[in-house]
Amino acid sequence: MLLTNSEKNGYMVIEFEGSLDTATSPAAEKEINAFIDEGVSKFVFNFDKTKYMSSSGLRVLLATAKKLKGKGELKISNLNAVIEEVFDVSGFSSILNVYKTEEEALS
Repeated sequence: MLLTNSEKNGYMVIEFEGSLDTATSPAAEKEINAFIDEGVSKFVFNFDKTKYMSSSGLRVLLATAKKLKGKGELKISNLNAVIEEVFDVSGFSSILNVYKTEEEALS
């Protein structure tokens, strides 16, 4: 898993590349938590280049959303077909703010 980040329109945009699974989720969560500890409260997670996501990856998203509840914002963008299916089957499509494109999420 490769995470890249950039600031755009007041959001920390994090792009996930590769797999977000049992092996990679702890490092991803640690990096996200470091941003939250630094005061970042608005995120867009871009999954355009994510090839696989397990329940461990979903847990990272849920934990992040809970940490930001009432004091921040988490938006999800660019779900490819594989990740969109994971979101639909798990019900995450209805509990997280999902946008088709990063540009839409940032507006």
